Amino acid sequence: MTFDEHLPDQRLLLDMEGELSPQDAKLVRDHLAGCWKCRARRQDLEHAISGFVRVYQQEFGAELPPAGPRALLKAQLAQLSSTSSYASWFSVPRALTAAALCGLLLFGLLLVRSITQPPKTPVVSIPDSRLTPGATLLVSRPAVCAQENIKNKAVPVALQRKVFEEYGIAGADPRAYEVDYLVTPALGGADDIHNLWPHSYSATVWNAQAKDALEDRLRQLVCDGNMDLAEAQREIASNWIAAYKKYFRTDNPLELQ
Repeated sequence: MTFDEHLPDQRLLLDMEGELSPQDAKLVRDHLAGCWKCRARRQDLEHAISGFVRVYQQEFGAELPPAGPRALLKAQLAQLSSTSSYASWFSVPRALTAAALCGLLLFGLLLVRSITQPPKTPVVSIPDSRLTPGATLLVSRPAVCAQENIKNKAVPVALQRKVFEEYGIAGADPRAYEVDYLVTPALGGADDIHNLWPHSYSATVWNAQAKDALEDRLRQLVCDGNMDLAEAQREIASNWIAAYKKYFRTDNPLELQ
C-alpha cells in the first residue's frame, strides 16, 4: 500500500470496528497520517454511523439492540465500496458526498422502520374485477323498491374469510374492513362471492361509508323513476368511485368538503 492509493471503505470500516490485524491496522494508521482525503472519508463514515445510531435510538428506543442499525449501515457501506472505487467519492464535490451519506442514512432508517413497524391496512377501494365482477338477481324495479330493509345483509364469517383469502390478505384485521357488496342487495345485488370484496373502512377516503352514500343515491334515483335499475347496477359495478363523482358532482367524498 502506498500513499498514492486511497483506502477502500471496507478497510476503513474494519479499522473503525477494530477488526484488522495489528499489521494491517498499522498500515492503515500510517496511510491516514499522510492522506487527508482518507482521513476526511473516515470522519464522514464515523459521522454517518453515529448519526444513524442516534436517529435510530430516538425513533425505536429498545426495540432492537443498538448494534442493529450500526451493523445495517456498515453492511450497506461495505457493499457500496465493493462496487465502486474509492476515487469516485472524490470525483464530485464533498457536498455531494455528504448528500449521498444522508441518503444512505435515510434509506437505512426507512428499512429498519419497515421491519419494526407492523404493516398498514392494505388499501382496497376498487375491487379486482377478476375476483369481484358483480352479481345480480333477476328482480324488477318494483320488487327492489318494495323492500323495507335496504341495509346490506350480514355476510357469514366463513364467506368473509374466503373473500380475504382470495384477495391475499387473509392475515389482515377483519375489523378494518367491511366485506362489501359491489352491487348492493338494495339494487338487486346477489349473495355471491363474486359480488363481495374487502372494503377498507379508513385506509382511504373512498371507504365503505362513501359507497353506502352512493348506494342510497342510486336507489333513490331508481325508485323515483329517474334511472333504470340495470343502469344503476352497471354504474356501481363498473367503477363505483366514478359513479360517486358523477352523481354527487364532486371529485371528493362529501364528508371531506
